[in-house]
Amino acid sequence: MRILFLGDVIGVSGCSKIMNNLLNQIKKNNIDFVIVNGENAAEAGVGLTKEICQDFFNCGVNVITTGNHVWDQKDIMDFIDKENRLLRPKNLFEPSPGKGFEIYTTEQNVKIGVLNLMGNVFMKKCDDVFEISEKFLKKYKLKEDYDILIVDFHGEITSEKNAIGHFFDGKATLVIGTHTHIPTNDARVLKNGTAYQTDAGMCGDYDSVIGMNKDNSLNRFMKKDSVKHYPAKGDATLCGVIVDCNIETGLAKKIESYIFGGQLNRN
Repeated sequence: MRILFLGDVIGVSGCSKIMNNLLNQIKKNNIDFVIVNGENAAEAGVGLTKEICQDFFNCGVNVITTGNHVWDQKDIMDFIDKENRLLRPKNLFEPSPGKGFEIYTTEQNVKIGVLNLMGNVFMKKCDDVFEISEKFLKKYKLKEDYDILIVDFHGEITSEKNAIGHFFDGKATLVIGTHTHIPTNDARVLKNGTAYQTDAGMCGDYDSVIGMNKDNSLNRFMKKDSVKHYPAKGDATLCGVIVDCNIETGLAKKIESYIFGGQLNRN
């Protein structure tokens, strides 16, 4: 079983790259299951819409995760209650529309659990992520409730992401960080068999400041005339990881960074 996880999709550039290339990339890389963090996919670079979700599903995405911008496009609140392939962070304050965990059964009858979490440090206020994670692991077990568990940890700081990785080591197939939009060079399988990378990076235009127009961003930093951040529109790079999973154990055999197209192209 091979799983492709793609990091935060940014605006029209990121969406277009996925819709024009994902099906071919799935075939080329023998991918069985695709998860995408879509929280920045809307044209404005924050939030996502029902239409974008449907476009992603139509081009091969199995599950969409999110983060702190999940509610920035208001129509998503109704849609997320109806669409179990769209998740929001599980540790958002309850009650919130949608859910943060679901189990999906593939055509090969493999049960894949996907857990969406959000960090507490320098992020939108939410429930303690370690308390929620501890409760989750008391309720659900790898190879009992699901064959594979993927954890999207949407967080700002590397130390919190590292800690979550070790917390789930041996209890999840993959722990992958999102939110900071820059791919980290630390993909590895942890001591007890969980694949890990601190941040997947973004699916967007890297001739930018984390996906946003670089000139406007520079002006904001330099306190010159500027407007609200808006996405760069050049050729996007798709960034994430590919994980080879051991179905018998539920753990990872191998993880490799995935980078395709645009300025960072490696594939």
